[in-house]
Parts: sequence; structure tokens; C-alpha cells
Amino acid sequence: MSASTPDWAALAAQIKSIALEMGFCAVGIADVDLTEEWPRLQQWLESQYHGEMDYMARHGQMRVRPDELHPGTLRVISVALDYLPPDAGFAQTLKQPEKGYISRYAGGRDYHKLMRNRLKHLGQRIKEVLPELDFRPFVDSAPLLERPLARNAGLGWVGKHSLLLNKKAGSWFFLGELLVNLPLPVETRHDGDCGSCTACLTSCPTGAIVEPYIVDGRRCISYLTIELDGPIPEPLRAPMGNRIYGCDDCQLVCPWNRSAPLTKESDFHIRAALHQPDLLSLWGWDEATFLKHTEGSPIRRIGFRRWQRNLAVALGNAPADAAIVKALESGMGRVDSMVDEHIQWALAQQAAKLAAPVEPNRQQQRLIRIVEKGLPRDA
Repeated sequence: MSASTPDWAALAAQIKSIALEMGFCAVGIADVDLTEEWPRLQQWLESQYHGEMDYMARHGQMRVRPDELHPGTLRVISVALDYLPPDAGFAQTLKQPEKGYISRYAGGRDYHKLMRNRLKHLGQRIKEVLPELDFRPFVDSAPLLERPLARNAGLGWVGKHSLLLNKKAGSWFFLGELLVNLPLPVETRHDGDCGSCTACLTSCPTGAIVEPYIVDGRRCISYLTIELDGPIPEPLRAPMGNRIYGCDDCQLVCPWNRSAPLTKESDFHIRAALHQPDLLSLWGWDEATFLKHTEGSPIRRIGFRRWQRNLAVALGNAPADAAIVKALESGMGRVDSMVDEHIQWALAQQAAKLAAPVEPNRQQQRLIRIVEKGLPRDA
């Protein structure tokens, strides 16, 4: 291949081969034109759906102009990396309200550093072939509209839950980008196969998907448990259930995720301390224990304060239990007044349930019917 007159199609094929060899699960190439996305982004911001995520509005139109983020950029190499861990236990955890539900992307090591290093290595490999390459890697760390870019790169389509979907991988994958100054051929865009399905809209616990493709971040449990720094709005606490870090409900019901592949990255496997953990056990962690068990994990970035807030809400939503009441009471004053307010709310929820008449179990119901009907005990 001549450096003065490169065969761009051959180079693109070589880049994809290298990326797959390095462990990425999918790779595609897009141009930098995202101008059609600006009106949608502007409307979303004007609706205040970003909540406290001020960074979404901070860079204005740069989000639709990757060439301004890294001058000289002509193309974006978009990559995907599967993260679905084995033994995820989605339904089991959600059906056991005394356990804490953690979004499946967060049970292992933080993906940002792993993917960024791999993208940097990909850039270096390309530079060995074409020394004039200028590149810059990004993994959820810059004002880039990564999902539209990935869609334009042929990696899938944006689903009604706003996540990227792929027929083979569903939505259980991370995205990353390598901005390059090469006029590589681009992929054919694929605009979707959600059809008439509305499973994600109807299953969202807080009604955050306000219409197809539009998410009100202020209602999203991932936002509430991760991005929001202050109190969780009281009407949204009960719908959170036992979700203490993120939420996967819209992905769990998506038909395209039924046969999604498991990750090949052992770093994304769920740590023992975070696998279907008991809420009371997590509540018993002090800050040092929290930092120890979340070292290198995405969870660490929310800090002990928000972790305690989220746990307090989940404990309030858990079945009535005197042990929970005692644990919550012991946590008062441990962190700050904001956490204490959530503890007080949780104690009120527990008190209401403990005071409510106990629903008889099946055997008790049978005995009640026997007594009421005057039937023999062996009936």
C-alpha cells in the first residue's frame, strides 16, 4: 500500500480485522456529519430531560461536530464490546426484594479504561501502517453522540429505549470511538427493526421513556441512582424497588436480547461481593469496606453517600422486617442529613408494612376456609 495514494477500502478492511483480532465484537466507520441530530438534542435539553447532567448542555453543538472536538477528524471508527456476564441472575434478583439489584454492566471492572487503552492500541496499530494518521480515542468521556455515530457506522439502530440495538448482540455492549483524519469509506446506515414493539416503554418502572426514542432522564432509575447527587424525588422511590445502582428493565424485556452473547472479557464478570447481595449486608458496609469492594468498579464513582441513599430506599421497599428497622435506625447520623431523610422515609415504609394485617399464606387460607365452612379438618 502506497502512503501517498492509499487504498482506503483495503485499509478500512484491515482496520476492522485488527479491531476484531483485539477483542472488539463489532467495528464500523462513520463520517462526522451529525447535523440532523441537533434539533432532537436541542428539544431534549429544552425539555430539561437531562436533569442535573449539566455536561449534556455545556458543549452546545460540539456534540454533533466531532471534527471540532478533535480538529482534522474526517471519520469515526466506532467499536462495540459485549459485557453481559455469565450467571447474571436478572430475574432472580428482581424477584427477591431483600437483595440489591445492580445493573449488569457494573458488576465487574470499569470498562472505560479497558476500552480506551484498547482503542489507543488500535490507533497505534493503524499508525504503523499509515504514519500520517492522527487519532484520538474516546469512551463515554467527551461530548460525542456515540449512539448515532455507532448507528451511522452500521453497528445497529437506536431503539425506542434510546439504546443501540443489534440483531446479534441485542444491547448488552459498550461503545467506544476512535476519531481519525483518514477519508475511509463509510458504512450503510441501518435505521431499525423495533417495529410495533413497545415492551420497553410499558415496562419502565418509573415511566421514564415518555415516548418512543425519548427518555426523561430525571425519571430514569439509572439517573436517580447514579447521576443525581441530592434527594431522590419521593414519588419515584417506591417504583425503584430493590434497584440500588442502575436499572436494566428496558433491556430485560427487549426481544433482541433473548439470545445476546455472553462477554469474553473476564474483567466484566460479577464480583462475588456484588452478586445478588443481601441489602442488609451491603447496609452494614462502612465507607472503607465500600471503597474496598468497589475498587476499579463503576460503582465507586457515586461515592458512599449516594450508595447509602440508594440502599435506604431499597430497604424501605423491602418486605417488612424488624431487622431492617433496627439496621436503618442504626444508620441515622452515619453520613449526612440527606441520607437521614431517606432513612426516615424507609422507616416509615417499614412501619406501615409492619402495622398492616399479615396476608395469610396458602395453608392458613385453607384452614380459614375449613373453619368458615365447618368442614372436617381432613377435608
